[in-house]
Amino acid sequence: MSSSCSFRITRTAEDLAQTINALSQRLVKLEQRQEALELQLGQQGSEDHAEELQVLDGVDQILRECHQLLETPKQEIEEPETWPGEEHNESMAA
Repeated sequence: MSSSCSFRITRTAEDLAQTINALSQRLVKLEQRQEALELQLGQQGSEDHAEELQVLDGVDQILRECHQLLETPKQEIEEPETWPGEEHNESMAA
């Protein structure tokens, strides 16, 4: 009977060893997939960042132009010329 019990223990230990081996291999594969996904996400993220930087550069340019317009003295801004006959129309409206 002791040999039967010893056989069961040995068989169970072998089964456990095979299960642990299979789980270890799956874990390695999952870690490799995770690394590949992280690299892929990192590359996509850098492409997205480049597009965002281009948009922000455009916004910065528009802001600079607006600041320049605001800082321009009023005399430098050209007044619209009056068309001939507008003075006549203004006096008729009054």
